[in-house]
Amino acid sequence: MEPILTEISELQRLGAGLDGRPPHEVLAHAVERFPRMTFATGFGVEGCALIDVIARHSLRVDLFTLDTGLLFPETLELWRRLEDRYGVTVRAVRPERSVPEQAAEFGDRLWERAPDLCCSMRKVLPLKSALAGFDAWVSAIRRDQTRERSSTSVVEWDEKFGLVKVSPLANWTSADVWSYVRTHDVPFNPLHERGYPSIGCLPCTSPVFPGEDPRAGRWRGLERKECGIHSRSERSQLTPFRKERPGNVRVG
Repeated sequence: MEPILTEISELQRLGAGLDGRPPHEVLAHAVERFPRMTFATGFGVEGCALIDVIARHSLRVDLFTLDTGLLFPETLELWRRLEDRYGVTVRAVRPERSVPEQAAEFGDRLWERAPDLCCSMRKVLPLKSALAGFDAWVSAIRRDQTRERSSTSVVEWDEKFGLVKVSPLANWTSADVWSYVRTHDVPFNPLHERGYPSIGCLPCTSPVFPGEDPRAGRWRGLERKECGIHSRSERSQLTPFRKERPGNVRVG
């Protein structure tokens, strides 16, 4: 087995060589290079397609999701459907604080007052912990989704999390994803057919209207389209907005 690549230039060459290849080929090659690989799925339609690819081609990829405690009921049901359909286990990675614990320490509905902070505690930091010990992680992002994602390479070094990031769908379009899902009868979230092209936590996701950007329903009314996982820099801090609390409330 070849040694794990660490040089950025090597990763760039690998990414360029795999760009344009089908997702199963990208993943099969990546698993050979980075045998300790995991996929953090949010159960969007892209993630469902990749679970199908991983299961269909028997690829050795660990699967987990960030269970923020704020997921739609439809997302939780889809989670069970995918596990039953493909005979896989998608591990739950949860934040240090439950939603009530977070409210007791930082105030109720933190996502409305400090969404960066909420996302950091419920998504970014749990992901950072979950990725420890892996060589690489798989993401389901596409270049055409947001401006920040437009420069995504199929294989690149993720400085924020300190490991290799593999994005097999980087050069796919939404039409490509839906064509794959329809062709292979992949289970997907019914919310996608109710005006939700992008689905995150329930309080921060709303339907998108005709003519709007596909991610307009994420954190509607705020100047943000990312939770911080796929952004290039860390924007969230864990010190502000702490609420005064009685002495019997646990401090994390």
